[in-house]
Amino acid sequence: MHFDDFYATINPFGRYQKAKYFLICLTYMFPPIMVYTWSFTAATPSFECQPSTDDMRHNSIPSESQCRQYKSQLSLSECQQCFRWSNTSDEPMRTCTNFVFSRAYYQSTLVEEWVMVCDRTSLKSFVQIVFFFGYMVGSLVFGVLSDKFGRRPIMGVSFIVITLAAFMCALAPNRKLGFEISYAFFVLGRFLLACATRGVALTGFVIGAEIVGPKQRLFTGIVIEYFFAGGELILLALAYLIRTWRLLNIALAILSIPFLFFYLILPESPRWLLSKGHYEHAERILRRIASQNKRHFDPDAYERLVVGERKRKLSGPHVAHGLWRIFQSKVMIIIGINMSFQWFVQNLVFYGVSQNTGRWLSNPYVAFAAGALVEIVAYFIIHLVLDRWGRKLTFCGFVFFFGIVAYLVVPIQMFMVKDGQAQVVVMFCINVILKFLASGSYAIIYIYANELFPTQGRNTCMGVCSMVARFGAIIGTLSNDLLARAWIHFPIVFFGTTSLIAVAFATICPETANRPLPQTSEDVELVGLTWPCRRSKSSTHNEINGKPYDDEDAILKEQLNKNGII
Repeated sequence: MHFDDFYATINPFGRYQKAKYFLICLTYMFPPIMVYTWSFTAATPSFECQPSTDDMRHNSIPSESQCRQYKSQLSLSECQQCFRWSNTSDEPMRTCTNFVFSRAYYQSTLVEEWVMVCDRTSLKSFVQIVFFFGYMVGSLVFGVLSDKFGRRPIMGVSFIVITLAAFMCALAPNRKLGFEISYAFFVLGRFLLACATRGVALTGFVIGAEIVGPKQRLFTGIVIEYFFAGGELILLALAYLIRTWRLLNIALAILSIPFLFFYLILPESPRWLLSKGHYEHAERILRRIASQNKRHFDPDAYERLVVGERKRKLSGPHVAHGLWRIFQSKVMIIIGINMSFQWFVQNLVFYGVSQNTGRWLSNPYVAFAAGALVEIVAYFIIHLVLDRWGRKLTFCGFVFFFGIVAYLVVPIQMFMVKDGQAQVVVMFCINVILKFLASGSYAIIYIYANELFPTQGRNTCMGVCSMVARFGAIIGTLSNDLLARAWIHFPIVFFGTTSLIAVAFATICPETANRPLPQTSEDVELVGLTWPCRRSKSSTHNEINGKPYDDEDAILKEQLNKNGII
């Protein structure tokens, strides 16, 4: 008997699952708050140079020709903001050291606090690079720990780290400590915050998928993304009301405190308990689920489930599951590498596009709200079509059209009047469409990968993919900072190119819609791969050695005979 077959007898989406899933969704609102806080606390307001009173001769704004002659690697606006010109000196271009920042949208930001503009912009970029590096470390570490010690305790530890790191980020920047010490503590706080945020996001998403049945996986995989976008709107409301970076950080740190108690009420995954052989603990949870769902718990059926799980372990090869199991199978190697690449591209695209939403409109709050609303619309559309069209086709469609739309930027910039009203409107529409497609494919890849990897190593494999994906987020951030200096739309074209490459590799993976979650790596191997890779001659999706895939007893007997156990 499969787990999903037994789970159906106690209602896979009853009162118990709905209550616990709602709590998991609430935890999923927290990662975007911590990620996008940087958009407001370290926003760069409009600024201009303020020459020192003892050197007023360097008080002329350099012309376009002067900027091209002396600072050709910089855009005209950056050159005119960061440098001043003098006709009375042998050094005509001088770097500005004092700046006046606009108060139109922010009362104070870390950029103003630490003067992270012009030649000090790298200080701001470094914080984001460290943050995404923390994402990478947290994805692997918390993913492995979650598969080893369970989903529930790791989520509890993650929230403790988030709370401590949030207060560190709020209180560490202090002029009494000096810039170097303050900056070091702040970077450390952002690193820890990123690590723990991945612990919450990955573990929460996996629990949400594992406590429901196959028919509800799409619902749980998409609805949790609504709460992700909802977290962005909560951040937007707080940032709009609190315009100083320190008070906003303190408010968000206080907001994390109630989540410390979620450990007491969140469930452990019964799938994980069974995969690890904790049959008594799993039985207690399953009995509780049956009781709250007002269903009968059949002890004989559960015993058959346990016997089946034990047979699977005996009949399968005696190797470690999780990360090391990937290297024991060609199918798992291909799926693991492919999914890691897909996550890399989706993070490159999603964070690259999302960090540019502030350029859509002059008002950063309206622009951020527009980006969040576009995400919600994308999740809603995905919810409608993902079961109907399948994971693979929908994902490939979103990624392919992203690449095509991204390339439209080139003719728009070449053949339309530069900065004309028509071009501005068309570019706004292009940016909205790109955000929509990036959000949709980003949501699908979580669901798709979660259904491809087996329970015994799901969090570890998801963690590895997420770790690789952080390189994509880092490159996306650097692309916006560096490639945009050559041409402001160069990053979009780069994102489109990588998306088209990703589509070609995505065709290798099998479809997972409406299929049981694989419990072991052998389950994944039985499904195999699709074109252009050849599938194993001994197995297809519907039958194995001539026997139906659902005929578990026949399959187990065949495997036991093969291994000389019976």
